Amino acid sequence: MDNKLNEIRRKISLLRSQMLSAKDAIRKQVDRDEDCSKSSLQLMAMRVVMLGLIGERNRLGGEERLLNVDERLKLEARAASRKPSQRER
Repeated sequence: MDNKLNEIRRKISLLRSQMLSAKDAIRKQVDRDEDCSKSSLQLMAMRVVMLGLIGERNRLGGEERLLNVDERLKLEARAASRKPSQRER
């Protein structure tokens, strides 16, 4: 099951990068006053696939909880305090 979960995570990561590339392409098309409807439809199709992958990941127990601002700041403060200083090295 861990292999399946890792495979889904890899697919999500790859799809995220493809979505970012598609978004950049759409922006360039808009800047040049070109028709971006085909690219936009492809991006929306990628979003549908992403939702399916996230749902499958969550069903397998790989759900990732999003941190709120306070929790994220606390984690960053802990990480900063754990870094060794120059004298300790």
